Amino acid sequence: MAAIQDVQSDPMGEFYRDLHGKGMDALWRRTPGERSGKAPYPPYLWKGSDLKGYMQRAGELVRPGPAAERRVILLQNPAVDAATHTLTAALQMVLPGEIAPSHRHTAAAIRFVMQGSGTVTLVDGEPCSMNPGDLILTPGWTWHGHINQGDGPMIWMDSLDAPMIGMLKAMVQEPYGDEIHPASVPVDASIKRWGNGALRPTWSRDATPVSPLLSYPWAQTEKALHDLAQVDASPYDDVSMEYTNPSNGGHVLPTIACWIQMLRPGVHTRAHRHTTCQVYHVFRGSGSTIVDGVQIDWEQGDFFALPPRCWHEHINGSTTDEAILFSTTDTPVFEAINLYLEEPYSENGGRQLVTGKYTHPEP
Repeated sequence: MAAIQDVQSDPMGEFYRDLHGKGMDALWRRTPGERSGKAPYPPYLWKGSDLKGYMQRAGELVRPGPAAERRVILLQNPAVDAATHTLTAALQMVLPGEIAPSHRHTAAAIRFVMQGSGTVTLVDGEPCSMNPGDLILTPGWTWHGHINQGDGPMIWMDSLDAPMIGMLKAMVQEPYGDEIHPASVPVDASIKRWGNGALRPTWSRDATPVSPLLSYPWAQTEKALHDLAQVDASPYDDVSMEYTNPSNGGHVLPTIACWIQMLRPGVHTRAHRHTTCQVYHVFRGSGSTIVDGVQIDWEQGDFFALPPRCWHEHINGSTTDEAILFSTTDTPVFEAINLYLEEPYSENGGRQLVTGKYTHPEP
């Protein structure tokens, strides 16, 4: 009878209930963090062939304005409700003669141009010209809007740090008082000031965490890739380069780093993993990425997102054509808080065994 009375009284359970009632808990009840080091969610692939049709339909149904400031299709991995848990990815289109009204928000954004010409993005008064392969920065809390003065649709990739900013409860957005924030400097002024590689104005001595160079033209980027290919390459990413902040040599934004990489014909890289995630756009060519043993096949126009801590390696199956991938990553944040770790795959000569082909999860 005494034993039954002890069970009914349950002093530990009563202790937990008392703690809970006062907004407290016991640490020893919590599940420890992930010890296996595995990726916390699966990767995801978005096919360019699907996106092309959806963008065309959006062009017929949506007009930029007060009801819909942007004609944007978001890429969302169902596991995290964004491209990754820290970064968004999206396609945006502005048709000839259209204006996407100016606004600003605390989230930082990048634009990587996929198609079109004759469009500018105005960033805090600077008109930034847009051509395929160009990277345009929109730092947090800068006014930005888009004007298509060309004769065809303008399509680009957006990527923002919005999930991070939302988690910090710091997401604020504000519309501009008029349709478009006016230009106050010449077109591509930051390129003329900061876009000369190893040279910079002698009077600009202060390093800033946000790149003062807002535009990175494709012609310079492509030349840099081919120049590097003549002398060196990474065993994990082949000919890979990071866009840099010319004032300090660091990342272009405090929360987003941008990469461009070229997989030369026939290249099969070795696998590695890191604590950061990455969102890729296939700008040119075709190939495969093996992620935790699963082969993801991709081609020009596709997007794919990799979670943190996944083993991954890249393959260019073509023996004649290069493949080019643009990507965004949350590496700056992880480096700033001393959480960036990278590890090579040590088995099987550094390459994974393929256990299956990627298929879209059932809705």
